[in-house]
Amino acid sequence: MVSPETEKMRFDLRVIASWIEPQSKVLDLGCGNGDLLAWLVKNKQVTGTGIEQDKDKAAYCISRGLSVLHGEMSEDVDDYPDKNFDYVILSQTLQQVYEPARLLYSLSRIGRRFIVSFPNFSHYSIRLQLLYKGMAPKSNELPYNWYDTPNIRVITLKDFRKFSSDVGYRIIEEIAVKTDYHNSEGSIVHWLSNLRATYGIFLIEKYPNT
Repeated sequence: MVSPETEKMRFDLRVIASWIEPQSKVLDLGCGNGDLLAWLVKNKQVTGTGIEQDKDKAAYCISRGLSVLHGEMSEDVDDYPDKNFDYVILSQTLQQVYEPARLLYSLSRIGRRFIVSFPNFSHYSIRLQLLYKGMAPKSNELPYNWYDTPNIRVITLKDFRKFSSDVGYRIIEEIAVKTDYHNSEGSIVHWLSNLRATYGIFLIEKYPNT
């Protein structure tokens, strides 16, 4: 039986959940412990599937009654037919992907819409660290040293908007959020988002014939 444990769901995941229509077909890439999928299955009656690279997390998802595969998402998404899902979710993982343009193309192929979120490297705290310390910055959202980080690229909200425009994606909705240390509570940033937001969340679809 699925146990959603909604009180443990991150603030950004609650934002993403609000965009998902009831009874949709959803694929969650890098689904972690399955909190979002579990909530969507219980509260919006979605048909949910996840892909998780971490073996222990994938096993935990399965123990919760979720349909989750242990695998490499950049490869496994190629196995799905066109427009197989209503929504494909890539949450806080884009900065760790080796070929993000290729992966996002796959998401736009297999999903009618897709949702992407990532830490905002343009947050004022990161800018100040670069200005005053002259060293690779760290934050609650990007806590690693430069030599041991799983993050292989840095992204700002402005970067992603330009990328979407360049490759033919239409941003349906964008929400910038500022979260607390544990990402459990937060607020929506309405002004100077590229400076003040800790995360950006984008709901996207591909323009026809692009």
